Amino acid sequence: MWPFRKRKTAEVAAPKRSAFSTHLYSALAAETGFQGLALPQPTMQGVAMDSIDGTVPAFKGGQVYGVPESQAAWYASQMFIGNNMCAVIAKHWLVDKACNMPARDAIRQGYDLDCDGGDNHDISKKLRKKDKKYRIQHHMKELIHFGRVYGGRLALFLVETSNPQEWYENPFNPDGVTKGMYKGIKQLDPQWVTPDLTDANLQDPASPDFYEPTYWIIGGRRYHKSHFVKFVPFPVPDILKPTYNYFGVSVPERVYERVYASERTANEAPQLAMTKRLLTISMADVDGVDKNVIHENMLYFMEMRDNYGVQTVGEKDAVQQFDTSLADLDATIMTQYQLVAAAASVPATKLLGTTPKGFNSTGEYEEANYREELESIQANDLEELLQRHYDMLQRSEGLGTEELSVTWAPLDSPTAVENADIQLKQAQTDSAYAAVGAVDGLDIRKKLAADKESAFYGIDVNEDDYAPENTGTNQTGTVGSIPSGGYEGQAAAIFGSSPKPLPA
Repeated sequence: MWPFRKRKTAEVAAPKRSAFSTHLYSALAAETGFQGLALPQPTMQGVAMDSIDGTVPAFKGGQVYGVPESQAAWYASQMFIGNNMCAVIAKHWLVDKACNMPARDAIRQGYDLDCDGGDNHDISKKLRKKDKKYRIQHHMKELIHFGRVYGGRLALFLVETSNPQEWYENPFNPDGVTKGMYKGIKQLDPQWVTPDLTDANLQDPASPDFYEPTYWIIGGRRYHKSHFVKFVPFPVPDILKPTYNYFGVSVPERVYERVYASERTANEAPQLAMTKRLLTISMADVDGVDKNVIHENMLYFMEMRDNYGVQTVGEKDAVQQFDTSLADLDATIMTQYQLVAAAASVPATKLLGTTPKGFNSTGEYEEANYREELESIQANDLEELLQRHYDMLQRSEGLGTEELSVTWAPLDSPTAVENADIQLKQAQTDSAYAAVGAVDGLDIRKKLAADKESAFYGIDVNEDDYAPENTGTNQTGTVGSIPSGGYEGQAAAIFGSSPKPLPA
């Protein structure tokens, strides 16, 4: 022990407030005089339907609905952080990847536009040629990207009309779009729009527009909701919609605390590695040694401590080193980052660029969940945008009013080996069907010509070449005549004889 005299113990200061909302929240709730939830709700004449008195019940007796006050205070603190703070947090590299990556991955493989009104693809081809002009790829990516940043986003479809105020204030009428009217898409962040609520939005829970603004105010102009495609990644219950400006929870709000914890843990790890050693000196006759002598010895020791472990001490002095264990430090750091990935619905392997670890060593389960998430974005969010865009573009270009369908390409492109194996199995299946007389060569050729994944997509089909007078008798067999060893490397004859070779 060092020969310092004991001093009077000062009063223990109150613990400092932590950077994390879960730390010492019981004390913080008492400090701030937490009284329960006070959610902003729209005011209208009459009684709101979310409670009998128009207010949110306050906490009573330390608990509400069985939730302790400290826990309720923590949950209540997890409210909307504001659009400006969402934008600031989204600048962080990890949050930006969590918002941007699903948007890029969902549209990476593209899609096919099919016209359901006929066999020709002229209409769909003409519409797809306009994609670059209207920047449809950009709009799909931005809708998902910034929708995740702010918790929602509006896509407005622009038209050129003599009376734009009347057009936008009335419900959208697709038949009103004539040649040359459609001008593209403009997207708006939630901070630029203000909900304009009607009686049906607030007082009638049976109304389809309950707690869904019928109108939006943009730049002082009133827009009917039918002119927008609204994207909300993480919706909230009706009672919370006014708090979130009738949008939803953003990715930055879901992950900001965990991102801070992960970055702080990663930053403190190298500092801990450099200061992991604690060196102590046990001195004999501490009380009889002059403090100035001890100070001089400490300075000399600090000057010489990096000489490859050589130390000079007294005969009765002892030097002991305590090392802080760094075991599992990397696991602690990665756990925090994995929590970020879980909250953002993005696989940690993609978000961090790491290899799969733990029980799911192959990463297949993570990838499967991510594919489901991307497919949900395609079907529930992007397809509505595309359908409205092409419907208006078709009318504006004078191409009629044919029904259009969007077919998304598979998210995972098969390798050359996998693709060859798929085609082999398909050929074996076709041969088996042909061997039992279920199909003939014409049917198979039509299938190949219509299959966009086939190497024979778009080949000519001349039905005259398959007329009975041009082909021999089809050798129809039975299921039992199919070779038992399968069709690996052996294909059944589709035609018994063919005096005329099949067209290429």
